[in-house]
Order: sequence, then structure tokens, then C-alpha cells
Amino acid sequence: MSATNNTVSASNILYTGYTTTAGGREGRAVSDDGQLDVKLSTPGSNLPGTNPEQLFGAGWSACFTGAMRHAARAARIDFPLATAVSAEIDLGLDADGYFLQARLLVSLPGLDRATAQQLIDAAHQTCPYSKATRGNINVTITLA
Repeated sequence: MSATNNTVSASNILYTGYTTTAGGREGRAVSDDGQLDVKLSTPGSNLPGTNPEQLFGAGWSACFTGAMRHAARAARIDFPLATAVSAEIDLGLDADGYFLQARLLVSLPGLDRATAQQLIDAAHQTCPYSKATRGNINVTITLA
């Protein structure tokens, strides 16, 4: 793997995930530590396996939950154990080519709407996936 001119100093990196995909959308993705080993398939093909959109949604929803937990801790708010984030990642095609858009549905049971929205807003500012997508794809985040 090669670094780009935009890389952050190695002293600021907390973790690096290493994965390799062979065979593209009909292949297999594996991590160097063996924790990830998934068969891939094209959406709608009815072949076994997951797809990049599902993996992106899983990663984003997990990260977003962690960012909300961090925001709750900072604000001394009890974070609900039953918190859930559902992600819908659309793969679309328009005149400019393929694109993604996303919807996150957040459930924070037991919190009033104002407090829940406070955590969602804070998480959307700090979650690395939210930062990476900001201004690049359409994103809607809804409180259940």
C-alpha cells in the first residue's frame, strides 16, 4: 500500500485495518488478521455473499453508535443499552456514473427526543464515516 500526500502523521493513527479483495463484487474480502473473511456478490444477483454497500452500512452504523456513546459519556448522559442504528446504503446510477446515498435510522430508547437528537448531532460531527461522506453523498439521519 502506498501513502498519498494527504496522509496523517503515523503518530496520530490509532488503528489501521488491512483488507484485500480478490475477484471484485463476485469475489472474497479478507483481513490480514483473519477476523474478516466474506464472500461477495453483486446486489440482486441472488448469489451467496454480502456486498460493499452492506459492509459500508455495517461499518458506518457501528461507528456512529460508538460516536453517540462517546458524546453521551462526555455529556454525562446514560447511554441506552438497546441503542440501534440501521443503515440503508443506496447504489445508484445517473448521467455522471455510479453514486451512493445513505439513510441512518437511530433508535435511542428511553431518551427524550431533544437529548437523543443532541447525541445524534454530536455523533454526526465526530464519526469518521460521517466526516468522510459529508459533502460527498446525500445523507439523511432520522431519530426513530
